[in-house]
Amino acid sequence: MSFLIRQTLIYAVPLMVVALAGVYAERSGIINLALEGIMIFGAFIGVLFVNLVQQWGWFDAAKAADDWVGLQAFVTLTMLVAALLGALFSLLLAFAAINLRADQTIGGTALNLMAPALVLFFIRLIANQNTLQMYTGDSASWFMLRKSMFGYGRTEDMGFLGETFVNRVYPVTYLCILLFIILSVILYKTRFGLRLRSCGENPQASDSLGINVMAMRYAGVTISGALAGMGGFLYALTTANCQSNGDVAGFGFLALAVMIFGNWKPLNVAGAAMLFGMFKCIAASYASLDINGDGVYLLRELGISSHFYRLLPYLITLVVLAFTSKSSRAPKAEGIPYDKSTR
Repeated sequence: MSFLIRQTLIYAVPLMVVALAGVYAERSGIINLALEGIMIFGAFIGVLFVNLVQQWGWFDAAKAADDWVGLQAFVTLTMLVAALLGALFSLLLAFAAINLRADQTIGGTALNLMAPALVLFFIRLIANQNTLQMYTGDSASWFMLRKSMFGYGRTEDMGFLGETFVNRVYPVTYLCILLFIILSVILYKTRFGLRLRSCGENPQASDSLGINVMAMRYAGVTISGALAGMGGFLYALTTANCQSNGDVAGFGFLALAVMIFGNWKPLNVAGAAMLFGMFKCIAASYASLDINGDGVYLLRELGISSHFYRLLPYLITLVVLAFTSKSSRAPKAEGIPYDKSTR
């Protein structure tokens, strides 16, 4: 059970962060279908940053593997770099949707098509292959917490909580959960959040009260891009074995489904992300999933094709959206270009 919870968190937290990115954009009135593309770009930037910093000799993650404070500071810096470049990439959508009043669905789709092509082009230039690694060796294990870091032996049992939430867990997972909570509070409990949400509901009324609708929408899309870029790097670090190949396995589109299922509300989004994360965990680890801890791999023993388990998260997405889409309430002005003359 501890393995299931730990792996579910690994898959759910990127979905939470990227779904919140969609919430910020759509609450401001801009449909951000480009979450998939921004995730791909953020994953590439994060992997490239770690790779270059180590090649230049500024930081050696392998040697610093036991200095987990310094190592996590380095990972946090990398997340910030991925967030910054993700925000810059999202400004393409913001400019097209806000200044040019272009169709937001087409703009987001264009970025989704451009991002993997751009990333693969740069990967071929840099690595002369279709995959860019953070560095040689098992780099994924460098960034994990281990029981020995807390004065315990590697084989000594810390109990259920230690086995679930400490041993072989990525600390950036908890950092992203904290960030999710802070940004959710900002969205619903601050003046900035109220103004942002008002621009997605009734921009004309907001403008009449002196709120700069264009600035607020730019802020919403920029925050959205930063979170999606961060989520892309988190995916590359925790799920894609520390590599970038121009693909994030549809996580951006799953995040959109999580956002809709969560009805554009952060608490509901978190619950939906945990649900979808659990099914992603089952799809990836069904053969080694010992749910009861009794050495019996129940899902493997059922004899169901592995393709069904890989299909399961996306099948669940379709089923859930089919039953919940009618009760979803999107922001009223999302997708509608703002025109002052319509006041």
